[in-house]
Amino acid sequence: MGAIVALIILALVVAVLFASIKLIPQGESAVIERLGRYTRTVSGGITLLAPFIDRVRARVDTRERVVSFPPQAVITQDNLTVAIDIVVTFQINDPAKAIYGVDNYLVGVEQISVATLRDVVGGMTLEETLTSRETINRRLRGELDAATGKWGLRISRVELKAIDPPPSIQQSMEMQMKADREKRAMILTAEGKRESDIKTAEGEKQARILSAEGEKHASILAAEAERQATILRAEGERAAKFLIAQGEARAIQKINASIKSSGVTPEVLAYQYLDKLPQIADNEAATLWMIPSAFGDSLEQFAKAFAKKDDDGVFRYEPASVDAETRDMARQDNTDKWFDTSTDPELAKALAEARAVANKHVDDPDPTAAAAANTASTTSSSSSRELDINQQQPE
Repeated sequence: MGAIVALIILALVVAVLFASIKLIPQGESAVIERLGRYTRTVSGGITLLAPFIDRVRARVDTRERVVSFPPQAVITQDNLTVAIDIVVTFQINDPAKAIYGVDNYLVGVEQISVATLRDVVGGMTLEETLTSRETINRRLRGELDAATGKWGLRISRVELKAIDPPPSIQQSMEMQMKADREKRAMILTAEGKRESDIKTAEGEKQARILSAEGEKHASILAAEAERQATILRAEGERAAKFLIAQGEARAIQKINASIKSSGVTPEVLAYQYLDKLPQIADNEAATLWMIPSAFGDSLEQFAKAFAKKDDDGVFRYEPASVDAETRDMARQDNTDKWFDTSTDPELAKALAEARAVANKHVDDPDPTAAAAANTASTTSSSSSRELDINQQQPE
């Protein structure tokens, strides 16, 4: 009997301890009632209760929760029905209000979200609905936060997860988007073609300008080269004629000096005359040629005029005395420089400048001024060379 009483007492003690000690995990809150009336809210740890007087009315999760509601059919301003999914992120700040202020706060949040969503989307067209997600989210959050504040909830975020128009409207929108993309593609293609034509025309313009500049410079250089070549040819012809005349004069002087130095007699002249007669007659155009009959008389008169009569009555020719200048004239000249074909330094310089101009890039400075200066120096050099040649002429 005593054992049974002890067991009963032990069971009562255990029941009292179980009823008076409660363990509340972190992230949860417990609403405590005493005799059916709210007394306090406890969270995170061990809580002592008055046994059989205090009780835990409900345990509330105080962590931030993300709730996704099923798609809701909403009619837009242009009478199109769209299905919209809503995701609401909220947190319970006051567990007592969440328990005593509303029967089911999740259902309340869902219904208020649907009503607010229909009110907001009902004033927008389908296109505005699809492009105004941020506006809808902001209005939904404001309405929900104001309505659920008295329930101890804090709405931190509202998002539209999906907006699904009817299949026919979606197909029409896809066709419209496709047509719009094709239109933009055609516009971009036309713009690209226009830009390409403009760039091509500008390139052809620049090419023609550069070609005209090149032809202009080439014509100028060709004219300048032709002028310099003409001047050089004229100078060469003039110098050649002068040298030919000087050479002929020199040859005549040398022949005359050689004849005087060799002491030619009338007999030699007669022999040369008779030796040249067959060559004079050897001509296809000469059909008749007559030898002068008084040739002997002419030789006799020549011998009498320039010869002396000896004791035997024969006229003998004695050449005149030859001075030293005539003997120097008859000597052989130095002909080493007659066949010198070295290039004139000024001509070589002009050719080098012409090659430099021909190899010049179109963006390099125009060498026309330098060419003009070189032409002036060439002209002055030619004048000085002409003066030197005139000074070398024999008196």
